[in-house]
Amino acid sequence: MLILIPLLPFIGFVVNAFLGKRLPKSISGGLACAAIVGSFAVALAAVWSVVSSHHAMEQTAFTWITSGELSIPFAFRLDNLSSLMILVITGIGSLIHIYSTGYMHDEPDSEYARYFSYLNLFAAFMLVLVLGASFPVMFVGWEGVGLCSYLLIGFWFKKKSASDAGKKAFVVNRVGDFGFILAMLIIFVTFGTLDIQAVAAAAHSTYTPETAGIGVITAATLLLFLGATGKSAQIPLYVWLPDAMEGPTPVSALIHAATMVTAGVYLIGRCAVLFSLAPITLAVVAAIGTATALMAGTIGLVQNDIKRVLAYSTVSQLGYMFLAMGVGAYAAGIFHLYTHAFFKALLFLGSGAVIHALAGEQDLRNMGGLKKHLPITYWTFLIGALAIAGIPPLAGFFSKDEILWRTYSTEWPAFHLLLYGVGILTAFLTATYMFRLVFMAFHGERRHEAPPAHPEEEEPVAHAAAAHAASAHVAPSTKHGTQHAAPSTQHAHGAHIHDAPPAMAFALIVLAMGSVLAGFIGVPHAIGGNNWIETFLEPAFLAPDAVHEAAEAVHAGASVELMLMGLSVGLAAAGIGLASYFWLRNPAASAAWAQRFSGIHRLLLNKYYVDELYDAAIVQPIKGISTGGLWKGVDAGGIDFAVNGVGLGVRGSSSLLRRLQTGSIRVYAASLFAGAVVVLGYYLWR
Repeated sequence: MLILIPLLPFIGFVVNAFLGKRLPKSISGGLACAAIVGSFAVALAAVWSVVSSHHAMEQTAFTWITSGELSIPFAFRLDNLSSLMILVITGIGSLIHIYSTGYMHDEPDSEYARYFSYLNLFAAFMLVLVLGASFPVMFVGWEGVGLCSYLLIGFWFKKKSASDAGKKAFVVNRVGDFGFILAMLIIFVTFGTLDIQAVAAAAHSTYTPETAGIGVITAATLLLFLGATGKSAQIPLYVWLPDAMEGPTPVSALIHAATMVTAGVYLIGRCAVLFSLAPITLAVVAAIGTATALMAGTIGLVQNDIKRVLAYSTVSQLGYMFLAMGVGAYAAGIFHLYTHAFFKALLFLGSGAVIHALAGEQDLRNMGGLKKHLPITYWTFLIGALAIAGIPPLAGFFSKDEILWRTYSTEWPAFHLLLYGVGILTAFLTATYMFRLVFMAFHGERRHEAPPAHPEEEEPVAHAAAAHAASAHVAPSTKHGTQHAAPSTQHAHGAHIHDAPPAMAFALIVLAMGSVLAGFIGVPHAIGGNNWIETFLEPAFLAPDAVHEAAEAVHAGASVELMLMGLSVGLAAAGIGLASYFWLRNPAASAAWAQRFSGIHRLLLNKYYVDELYDAAIVQPIKGISTGGLWKGVDAGGIDFAVNGVGLGVRGSSSLLRRLQTGSIRVYAASLFAGAVVVLGYYLWR
């Protein structure tokens, strides 16, 4: 049963990859959707079996690696944590596949099949990642989703910005993967096994947080976290994710909501026993997550591309999840991962419906007044915005509040109040930039042309890419960001703006329902709930031999939690009010503030110049070393010189030999005579 879960989408990939060009769109798209929906059905049956039996399920496909004492089976394990993950991956993935049949319908048949083959392969590798019973099997899925992200982000590879974004994602993720590989080597040397459950049991029986100290456990967990920062886009490896917006919008939803970016959070949850033994690593995780959440939230305040606002929102929300992991609230982090999958997929697919309706327009400054033209898109998008802002009783409220409460109430790390303060500030920023997006896109009057570019937006509009962007449902791009051509006349006047077609609307409505209802599995004790999700997930974060009592957590400070809950909701409402003032009732005020604080605005609009810093400090020096040192110095000056020198030496010596081989009999006879005279003279002299 477990093998079928990733196998079905893999079969869909194989069929579309080899036969898709010969199939009509209805067949290739339907096959891809059937594969992922079938995987979802099998996942439901498998999860029901695990939940009803209260035992994990394990299945070995074959013996994969055998070398000396090392034996690694290609095995899958399904427990409570991976149960939640496969339902999110296959469930949200099914909706994204269905949505894609409408969104990508204008693509040529061959490109349509190629898109769905990549989408199925991505889902298959992500399922291998979360089901892997050992680190190497997990790493197969880990590398597989990295490959597929490269293929999907650069799907429109004829557009330079898209191919560059795919390469950037691939290279940045390799840095994190290097940490994962080193961590596996340390774990094997230390424990003699790479089976995740066996490692957890050995670590639990051998170490305590006091005895572990700064040793192999800290080193291994820091390296695992380095891998997590790559996949889950945390400082310093977050820079690939905003550029990933160059891919089709459903790809953005798949990567940023339910799959790839959650892999790092899942990795820490899966290795919770190891991380619990490394307090230093947990402090680093919490600090990096909090800093990432704040930084991305501030950048999102000023972005003008509708998808880039959501991209930085994803980075910020992932920071929240890592904050939860860093304070030891593993269940709260996974709970937010689960709710985030619903409302972030909804927001990305909603933005895709807007882009689809406007023939590729992505600039918020070219939108406005879309509420009356796109009612389904508007109301579902509004639900997603309210959910991510943390407005009760939507899903984001419960998971965000749980993270903030656990951060505030934990006794470790010592700087938990600082973490809580930054977390609550980020919640305020989230509500502000999300409703800035809502008001700019859907409310007010339609703006026909973007305002003149600000001085900090250095690149001109890429007019040459406009035609392709309109047909491909993406905006033309430039080196530093996405710029946009003015919408066509018919869209400017709203004559032919259309709401989401049935396949897209279905996905939006289902995700909106999930954004409303998904949080009720984690209602906190302070308001009369039992936080079922925490009870369900807790065994997955303990060693197999650990004594676990299924007692409910007792919140002695329920009144404090209620007060903090009210504070977070109040700040979210304040953020919505602030956005309403600046971008709905008095747009001139936002322009005035941007002008008044032009330095800060320019800094945020250019994303703190991190890309430029990386380019100056890392990319250009590496290019210089590669060009001047390795290429011209070592390759051309050393290796090529040596190889060419051998040839030149042989050619020079052969030219001397050619002079001796004249072909004249008289010369040969004279040579023999001279040689005989020399030999005879030598012996006579002796």
